[in-house]
Amino acid sequence: MICKTYSELEKCLGFSVKALYFVSNAPWKHYHTARIPKNDKGDYRELNVPDEFLKTIQRRITDRLLNDYPVSPHATAYCSGGSTIVNVKPHIHKNVLLKLDIHHFFDNILYTTIKDKVFPAEDYSEPIRVLLTLLCIRKDALPQGAPSSPVISNIIMQDFDDTVGGWCDARSISYTRYCDDMTFSGDFDSREVIDLVRKELRNMGLFLNDKKTIRVMRGQRQSVTGIVVNEGMSVPSAYRKKLRQEVYYCWRFGVEEHLKRTGNAETPESYLPKLLGRINYACAVMPDDRELKGEKRWVMQQMNILRRSAGTMPN
Repeated sequence: MICKTYSELEKCLGFSVKALYFVSNAPWKHYHTARIPKNDKGDYRELNVPDEFLKTIQRRITDRLLNDYPVSPHATAYCSGGSTIVNVKPHIHKNVLLKLDIHHFFDNILYTTIKDKVFPAEDYSEPIRVLLTLLCIRKDALPQGAPSSPVISNIIMQDFDDTVGGWCDARSISYTRYCDDMTFSGDFDSREVIDLVRKELRNMGLFLNDKKTIRVMRGQRQSVTGIVVNEGMSVPSAYRKKLRQEVYYCWRFGVEEHLKRTGNAETPESYLPKLLGRINYACAVMPDDRELKGEKRWVMQQMNILRRSAGTMPN
């Protein structure tokens, strides 16, 4: 969509220019820091989360101005039809698997890049370009935690994805990017790929996180975004074992008693939907696993029993 005037912008976003400038004059005041678990090892990811007013503005910018931007077919996160499973499928049963990570991805996507790439002069007047960019950044960079940031990152990375993807396609190398995680698979010289990626990222002011560079051959366990891909798609054996144990102990002792034995303070009403969510994820990865389907049915039956006893479901 093209916005050359303030009246067009107000009509598009549903906010007065005065309100938009009020926020843009000090956007950092509209964020708070949140920490979410990153893994089972106690690591956390720090997010900068906007307040509800700024969040609404950013969602409208995304929905009404940015969603029509083209996204590279090599991008598999934050886009229509994208998912971890879509990201994984091109890399099944390959001789070489190379995983690369972009160092501090969102933190290094800065004001000037966003203004030039996301709000170009041919579509927006200069004051509106500046205003929209300020509404989407925190301290000059793309905040991890804002609803507009994922879509903006894909727009920024489109030329990179198309360049690297085209180079890979010409050499029968599979390439996907899930946010800041890049995966390459096939038969190739890893050094050539790394050199190309490093050069293209440097042109954008981005850098590889060399500590996270991983090269895995077929004889080793190959995983992409947490999914094992050696012979097909499967969840890691430790994940599957834990699911199997939890369902078994719930069946053997009852859900409430299992929670007591494991020191889990949750109620069955809150615990079972989370367990079902983890089973659903495993089912999405391994849709033909009959044992998983049986575990899913049993958990759903227990949830229905709880609903009936609470009077929230008809008999």
